[in-house]
Amino acid sequence: MTRLLRPSLLLPLLALAALAAAPFLGFGDRFALTLLSRAMILGMAAVSLSLLVGGAGLASLGHAAMMGIGAYVVAALDLAGITEGAIAFPAAILAAAAFAGITGLVALRTSGVYFIMITLAFGQMLFFTLSALSALGGDDGYTLYGRNTFLGADILTPRLSFHFICLGLLAASWGLCAMLSRSRFGRVLRAARETPLRVEALGFSPFPYRLLAYVIAGGIAGLAGALLANAMEFVSPAVASWPRSAELLFMVVLGGVAQLPGALVGALAFVLLEEGLAHVMSAWKLVFGPLLVLAVIFLPGGLTGGLPWRRRKQERRADA
Repeated sequence: MTRLLRPSLLLPLLALAALAAAPFLGFGDRFALTLLSRAMILGMAAVSLSLLVGGAGLASLGHAAMMGIGAYVVAALDLAGITEGAIAFPAAILAAAAFAGITGLVALRTSGVYFIMITLAFGQMLFFTLSALSALGGDDGYTLYGRNTFLGADILTPRLSFHFICLGLLAASWGLCAMLSRSRFGRVLRAARETPLRVEALGFSPFPYRLLAYVIAGGIAGLAGALLANAMEFVSPAVASWPRSAELLFMVVLGGVAQLPGALVGALAFVLLEEGLAHVMSAWKLVFGPLLVLAVIFLPGGLTGGLPWRRRKQERRADA
């Protein structure tokens, strides 16, 4: 019970509780539910990316490619007349995980800026491939005939139902990544991030651990892509573009690279701030960009890094 009430768990649990209560506290209209669903879907992808960035030190600029694969699997099956979610969602996860596994075999042979550039290259390769798929609309994208059903039940169409499905999958994704981070698997990843030679000396090869983390993160991003396709009822190559990957990476940095809950908080803050400014002014990007830069400068530990228990933890580590 004590472990469940750790201060480090309070923020994500409060965020999830706030998302659960939002439809009943004045945010139950169509626009608000759509916005919150989008934030939760991107939060899911950001949490999976945080497993790589914070856990393994792998800053990928191609993570949106896995989201794109998940979205386009749903679109391709929709074109074929298959709208059953029990088929589309597992297929999206497996396809994204397979892409992550294949590209990871090459990308994970590098590190640092080389890893960033090679993931960017793979992401752009996929982006141009999707743009060339004329059957799925090419650059114009593809509009779904309808949302996926599950065993004949149309549970994704009602906005409130879709909201809580996204919330449940976000909580499950965060829980899975948190469990992996606290397991021996996660400890090996963090140790390999700091001193890979020492990890190898202890008898652990960092490569398979990193590859498995990359595949798991890709699978979660594929699930997020499948949800995004249903949320928008439309897919386009933009979902797999490098600016979307950069947004996901910034969500992780904004929330706090060193802590997994930061990705969840960073994604929510990013989407809500972006949408709020867009409603206040037409030239909102002129304000949004500098605000994000100021956040990085004055909050180097992210939105969650400056919390009291984080500061005390960092001080204890510094004293040790």
